[in-house]
Amino acid sequence: MPTYEETLEFLYSRLPVFQHIGAAAYKANLDNTIALCDALENPQNNFKCIHVGGTNGKGSVSSMLAAIFTKQGYKTGLYTSPHLVDFRERIRVNGQMIPKDFVVEFTESMKPLIDKISPSFFELTVGMSFDYFKKSEVDIAIIEVGMGGRLDSTNIITPELSVITNIGWDHMEFLGDTLPKIAAEKAGIIKNNIPVVVGEVLPETLPVFEKYASENSAVMTLGVTPPARWIEKCALKGEYQKKNLGTVKAAITALELQGYHFSEHLVLEALQEVKSLTGLKGRWEVLQVEPQIIADTAHNPDGLKHTMAQLEKILKGKLHIVLGVVKEKDLTKIISLLPSSAEYYFCKPNIFRGLDAHILANEAKNHGLKGNIFDSVQFALKAAKNNAEKHDTVYIGGSTFVVAEVL
Repeated sequence: MPTYEETLEFLYSRLPVFQHIGAAAYKANLDNTIALCDALENPQNNFKCIHVGGTNGKGSVSSMLAAIFTKQGYKTGLYTSPHLVDFRERIRVNGQMIPKDFVVEFTESMKPLIDKISPSFFELTVGMSFDYFKKSEVDIAIIEVGMGGRLDSTNIITPELSVITNIGWDHMEFLGDTLPKIAAEKAGIIKNNIPVVVGEVLPETLPVFEKYASENSAVMTLGVTPPARWIEKCALKGEYQKKNLGTVKAAITALELQGYHFSEHLVLEALQEVKSLTGLKGRWEVLQVEPQIIADTAHNPDGLKHTMAQLEKILKGKLHIVLGVVKEKDLTKIISLLPSSAEYYFCKPNIFRGLDAHILANEAKNHGLKGNIFDSVQFALKAAKNNAEKHDTVYIGGSTFVVAEVL
């Protein structure tokens, strides 16, 4: 039997990984996922689940829901992506990562099928999570969509509730070049007679969701204003988490209409302990106090708009930004949101999809941003720390993979 490390090496080298190579790993159909799950005797039909999609906030919303169910005494599965440090972060039960042995044995057992159908890394990981949740006999699983919705590998489940956090500009090369087109792809997780919560809508996306909900006889509710005590207790401190909390509150209400019961004091405890209950990292994560160092995985215009607004609110001294992005991002949209008063430390995330730091710096310079280019994320961060005074703030972001390297 191979070691866990050898198994990971096999998965990364043999299967196309979207996080690393982008479009070449994308499969515009569910054929492989269906074939994988058929071979596993369709484990996804053996547990209840909640499906969470959207452009931003789906990881936070999934983690908050998982923490709430765990605290209420449910054996709770949680599937999220991408991971930041360890592959096993993607698949958890009651916060505990999937055992290394399971990853090894599952992969070994699937090798004949892998040879036959050549699934992507994501497709295999989805099958692995469903198999693990079935064998763990979870009471409920929170399943986060990878990208889009309609053609996402996770979209073979029939959930208790579908949740769509919001719609913003991201992955336009796959999902469409207008917000209604992106919304239509995300709305593809709405199922017949299954209620759906849509956290935030825009004038151009609301009609799309109304249409899909109506065609599927799915009762649709919108996000609400979260109770002040929820905001106060929640361990996730990004300003944008208020919107995610409103989505979670609406989801809880929709589930209560189906007969679920949630004790308020346990909900508050879950929100307070969400990081330890689910292992969630990289969301407005304060890594150091003096100088203040904050890492955040916001990587599209909608997400960055919120984090930049929050940085402005908390800023006392000078702002230092360690910035790296992936190739397919709309640079103009992203850079136009960044403050020209900050000092920039341009770097390339250490993956094939990472954008050359020189290209990023040139584009930034055209928009009046000043800074230096560094050979790695670590060198960029080291320089930012050296240059920052006690009351300054260092922000690390632009890509999930920049934050992953720091963590």
